[in-house]
Amino acid sequence: EVQVVESGGGSVQTGGSLRLSCAASGFSFEDASIGWFRQAPGKDDEWISCIKFSDNSTWFGDSVKGRFTIFSDNAKRMVYLQMNSLNPEDTAVYHCAGGGDRMCPGRSCHDYTDATWGQGTQITVSS
Repeated sequence: EVQVVESGGGSVQTGGSLRLSCAASGFSFEDASIGWFRQAPGKDDEWISCIKFSDNSTWFGDSVKGRFTIFSDNAKRMVYLQMNSLNPEDTAVYHCAGGGDRMCPGRSCHDYTDATWGQGTQITVSS
């Protein structure tokens, strides 16, 4: 069973960058995946990215394409979300979710219903 813990949240000005970490454990990387979601104030959960550990293939939501990257360090059992060119619309609580590789490239939280979700980390981008 997958366990995940997010870290790296904080505050940044518009145009800045932050890197989030998702520490994952309790699963085999060969058949696992990690997804990133965010929930902005007053909005529903939004899928932003996922990675399959089997081949490190990645997918991104339209709102973050070209600005965010996702990559893994399998030896450290860590997944990173590098966020560049941040703007106030990126302000949200960010969650990572870990589970079977079938979940990625799913783009809905319903595709991750069997996943283990982290507690979330706050990102605040000021104008």
